[in-house]
Formats: sequence, structure tokens, C-alpha cells
Amino acid sequence: MNFNTKVIHGGQHHESATGSVNVPVFLTSTFAQKSPGVHSGYEYSRAANPTRQALEDSLASIENGARGLAFGSGLAAIDCVLKLLNPGDEVVAVDDLYGGTYRMFTRLFEKYQLKFTFVNFDDASKIADVITDKTKLIWVETPTNPLMKLVDIKAVVEIAKGKDILVAVDNTFATPYLQRPIDLGADIVMHSATKYLGGHSDVIAGALIAKDAELGEKLHFIQFASGGILGPHDSYLVLRGIKTLALRVQRHSENGMAVAKYLESHPAVAQVIYPGLESHPQYELAKAQMKDFGGMVSFTFKSGKKEDAIRFLEKVRVFTLAESLGGVESLANHPALMTHASIPAEKRAELGITDDLVRLSVGIEDAEDLIADLEKAFS
Repeated sequence: MNFNTKVIHGGQHHESATGSVNVPVFLTSTFAQKSPGVHSGYEYSRAANPTRQALEDSLASIENGARGLAFGSGLAAIDCVLKLLNPGDEVVAVDDLYGGTYRMFTRLFEKYQLKFTFVNFDDASKIADVITDKTKLIWVETPTNPLMKLVDIKAVVEIAKGKDILVAVDNTFATPYLQRPIDLGADIVMHSATKYLGGHSDVIAGALIAKDAELGEKLHFIQFASGGILGPHDSYLVLRGIKTLALRVQRHSENGMAVAKYLESHPAVAQVIYPGLESHPQYELAKAQMKDFGGMVSFTFKSGKKEDAIRFLEKVRVFTLAESLGGVESLANHPALMTHASIPAEKRAELGITDDLVRLSVGIEDAEDLIADLEKAFS
């Protein structure tokens, strides 16, 4: 199947008892057995639930993986990946990370003797320089949050080849419509399914997709043993969101480009960071690795003042000042005070997450209305 067909039909089946076109929401904790240990494949909903299974099958299909798993949040999914590791293992991670990922790495898992090294992945050789015989995982975000840096997934995979190192990619910003890391050699794909997969700002969810069945089974055991599962109703909402993923992300990308070009021409704006602009330092990589460029845009002010960013954010009306991203509605965010506040100020400054940086999640409204809203906020 091609992608637009997969989001609707990939891994999906009509419900066998009634022929229901949509998977029912199986609100049950347990399942009747014919004899002790003899059942239909479902015993207890922490291990498997038919609604969650339908979502997990869809996730595997759209990312071209062997096994999909659905979690109560994106961070629960990351937690599951880290539990593959043992004390003393080392993780090499891209330096420009989502704040919650950085917080989990440094404030939770470091105390369990995991070592994290944060590197600018612009130059793949920098990754090779810090790999040791204890390195077991390379953690990638591309595009990154919030500075929209790109990572060459193929180059990272090549560095890890033959070294017993897993490559995991946070594909939240790109979505499988724009980028499929497993096709580029990655072992694990992670999504905050709260964002584009759900797409309507009405659910908190996470996802993992494993490249091969053996790795998928290891991750499933951790999910089952740790219990960070997604409930059946939330699974239904994400599955419903996936059915319109291709249409939505296409519109997000069109509007993202229109907004980025508008911002690039505005006299109050110093820098616009969007992979689809030729001014982006990794524009050629974006064209090679991504189908289109998405709806995430970051920018800074020529004044460099936090006050100008805050004033701007207080004045938007079509854009909503809120955390999160990837919904049908446009959102505006101040990373230093909101999504990335858990990263120490000196680390933010080192990365370039300045106090005048604004991150936009461009929705699917009419682009003319979005640009008019931004124009009023600048005035």
C-alpha cells in the first residue's frame, strides 16, 4: 500500500463479530477463557487489548516496522526504551532535545548509572568521537525541538553499524508522512502521539515502533511489566487521528512554508528556523530525507529582547498561547519559559534557545488568517 492508503487500511481489519468498519472501544480489563490458559489471544488488558492492538498494528504499518506499541505518553515510551539498558551503559544523544526528554535522561536515569553524552549531531563525526565500548544507544531527534536542527539518520546508522548500538529516532515533528527512520536504518522510532498522530489536542499518548520482531518483543515485555500502556478509548482517538494524518500534515506543511516565508520578510524578525527555507543550514538534507517540511517554525527578534517575544505571544488570537504542538489549531510557545524550562538556563544559552525565541506549531487554518494574526501581534 502507498502511505495515504496505509493510514486508513494498514494493519487494520473489520471487527470479526459484527463487521464493524471502525474498531470498537473494548472497555474491559479481562477476557473470558475457555479453559485455564486457553483463550482468544487476549487475557488481561495490560498485556493486550483489541483497541490498542489495532492502533499498534497501524503504527507498525505506517512506519514500516515489525511491531508497534502504544503508551500513556511519549515520555512513557522513552522510559521503555531506556529500560532496555543496564547500569553502566552509555547513551549518546542529540544536544537540542525536547525538555522532557532531557529531564528524564538527567534527573531520573542518571541515578541508575546510565551515562548520557549530549552532542551536536550536525557533524556525524562528532558522534563517533564520543562512542565507547559501553555505548548502547544513540538517541536522535530530527527535526529537533525547538531549534529545528536536522540529523542525517543514514549517517548515524552507519556510525552505529556493527557496534551493538541501537539507533532510536524521535520522529514526532516529522511524522511518518514526511520521514520514515526505519527505512533509513533506525532500530526504533518514537512518537509523542499526543501531537500529529492524534492531531486534535484531545489525547496524551506515546508510541514505539521496532524495526524487527525480536526487539519488538523485548519492548513489549517492558511495556507489560512496567504497565505504561495506553487505554482503549485513547487508543481509539489516536487511531482515528491517524486516518487523516496524510491530509493534515500536507496542509500543515503548506501553511508552515507560508508562515516561514512571511516571517523571513518581516522587519522585526532576526532569524527564521524552518527546514523548508533555503536559509536553513541543512536545507539540502531536509530535501533528501523528508518528503516535505512540516508545520513547526521557530524565530527570534532583531531586538533580542524577551519582552518583545512575550508581548507578541500575549497578542496572538488565532494562534493559541499553549504548550504542545501538532494539533489542527495553531499554537504559539515560548520555549525558555514553557516547554524547555526544565533545561538549565546556561545549557539553553549554549544551545541557542534564547529568551526571544518563539516556536510556532502552524495548524490547518487558512494561511491568510494566520499571517494576519501574526501581523497584528507584531504591531
